[in-house]
Amino acid sequence: MMSTNSSPSSSYWNRETGTPTDYSAVPITRTARILALSDATDTYNTPLYDEPLPEGATLLAVGATLADFDKEEIHKEKPNVLFVSHPMARGPLVEILERFPSVEWVHTRSAGIDFIASEGLAKSTVTLTNAERNVLLHSRRILHDGMLLRGATLGVVGYGDIGRASAKLAKAYGMKVIGVKRNPVSLRDEYCDVMYGTDKLNTLMEESDYVLISTPLTEQTRNMISKEVLSNCKPSTVIINVGRGPIIDEEALIEALQNRAIKGAGLDVMTVEPLPKSSPLWKLDNVLLSPHNMDMTLTFMRESTEFFVKENLPRWLRGMEVLNQVDKVAGY
Repeated sequence: MMSTNSSPSSSYWNRETGTPTDYSAVPITRTARILALSDATDTYNTPLYDEPLPEGATLLAVGATLADFDKEEIHKEKPNVLFVSHPMARGPLVEILERFPSVEWVHTRSAGIDFIASEGLAKSTVTLTNAERNVLLHSRRILHDGMLLRGATLGVVGYGDIGRASAKLAKAYGMKVIGVKRNPVSLRDEYCDVMYGTDKLNTLMEESDYVLISTPLTEQTRNMISKEVLSNCKPSTVIINVGRGPIIDEEALIEALQNRAIKGAGLDVMTVEPLPKSSPLWKLDNVLLSPHNMDMTLTFMRESTEFFVKENLPRWLRGMEVLNQVDKVAGY
């Protein structure tokens, strides 16, 4: 059986280094009875909706809320897997877990889980997994601003899968990479030259020419990049945020940009999305904005569903550890 505690596995899938796995030689030990908390018209979910599923897997129903499901009929089927891609899934997810206690595994098509995070989910016994987010290609859009990158220092706040992928790209450019991580002692990585604990965040800001924010949004990381933290930056520093908007004190960031206390910013996420027309960020010539789509290649969303269907689902069916497990309490 799969572990039901909140501590995630250390096994992750990364499209930059991973290859499709053939599980056909491993015997199937159970079935997967799947509910999809999703939009039934979402074409990115075609691999789940319309294409053949692995042997032993069945899609029972698709719906955006609990009311969309035939509760009595589905209860008889005892669903044990929940696939989530609907952006308004937080409330319905908890309702589904309460109505169908047979669900053991929840997989979200998104890399971030803040849109489903709740006390109800955190207290549940389900295993939670997420998608691998592709940022190598898209970090390049804002990492290179015309300055010579060789010899410059990239500081990564939140050295997880996204941070490491960006560090790999930075190394290809000849950059030094330093990072901040909650448990730095547990990490030894070929792409990171120096790893600090969160108590050394100001040191990272002082030493970095580029600062990449890739930490997930939790109560501990909200406003983590405060006015005081930003004051440690060099005037030549560029801030890049591909995590979540509220991690940065946006007013303090705008002030730093307006006063040229930092050189610039590349923001894929903002505190309020879509970014209000009244935001000063629209008028700043030292800001590059993108509408929370840095990982949205033409194939990304479909590939995220394919990861669930072709990689994690076969593992589940064989009683193997599923990849990309998330700590439901910590939020990553």
